[in-house]
Amino acid sequence: MILQLCVTFFMVTILAATAIPKPDEKRVVDYDLSDAQHFQNEQHNTQYDHEAFLGKEEAKTFDQLPPEESRRRLGVIVDKIDADNDNLVDLSELKNWIQFTQRRYIEDDVQRQWKQHNPSGNETIPWEAYRKAVYGFMDDMDPRDLDKEDEGFSYKAMLTRDRRRWSFADKDGDDMLSRQEFTDFLHPEDSIRMRDVVVTETIEDIDKNADGKISVDEYIGDMYRGADEGEEEPDWVKNERDTFSKFRDKDSDGFLNSEEVREWIIPADFDHAEAEARHLIYETDTDADEKLTKDEILEKYDLFVGSQATDFGEALTRHDEF
Repeated sequence: MILQLCVTFFMVTILAATAIPKPDEKRVVDYDLSDAQHFQNEQHNTQYDHEAFLGKEEAKTFDQLPPEESRRRLGVIVDKIDADNDNLVDLSELKNWIQFTQRRYIEDDVQRQWKQHNPSGNETIPWEAYRKAVYGFMDDMDPRDLDKEDEGFSYKAMLTRDRRRWSFADKDGDDMLSRQEFTDFLHPEDSIRMRDVVVTETIEDIDKNADGKISVDEYIGDMYRGADEGEEEPDWVKNERDTFSKFRDKDSDGFLNSEEVREWIIPADFDHAEAEARHLIYETDTDADEKLTKDEILEKYDLFVGSQATDFGEALTRHDEF
């Protein structure tokens, strides 16, 4: 499988300034927390919370355990989150846990792929070695097939994108990536110096006519395929059109340029882990003291780990933990 080639996973998020979740950030770069959308057509999607709380790998195969076992294992996790052992989980502790699961996912992913592409344990991975491992099959393909697109998918385009991202990550310009540079390549959303390539790839994903900017129809088309003939657009689509013109399109020229896209998907001073922690507390804190007891969390275990039954994946099946 071609790994980490498309930066197309941008989620709905909540505003950090309030505990109340609001579905008005459709593509903010928080896919380090989850590959799911937090809201879908203004409906809350708990899969986002599961992945943000457990980590993406650990939440992949949920709905396997009986509810009773899910609750028991969630209780084990709560004890780990409660760092000061006061039997309460506060915002800081929950935020730290979410950041931990985020780092664990990235570190595990980089470790797995580093070993896969660097079996000899060298200090760096050359581009040609990576290209051959991931795209070597293209060497034997008919050139005419390389130029074909299937629903916007093209191996040639993906190779071009990966080559550019590799060059962005290659800080010293030797066309080989160190472990840290390889981390930036695989997870550009987590690297400040890779933000330019994230913006560029986002524009390419949405900009269907390839004019280098995003029109309102392209902006809407990224979220909504359109109503059937005779049907009226849903209210949330109308609201998004209004959001585009009033808030996204700063210069009111009818398009989003690269700087406007940057402000949209990478808002300054926004902490995704804290926003998700605030959201979970808001949804769970029945006595409104801004702290969670284990009972409050277990009462809403479907929000944290699954709707009926959950397989927590690797982290929750280790015998030394449970």
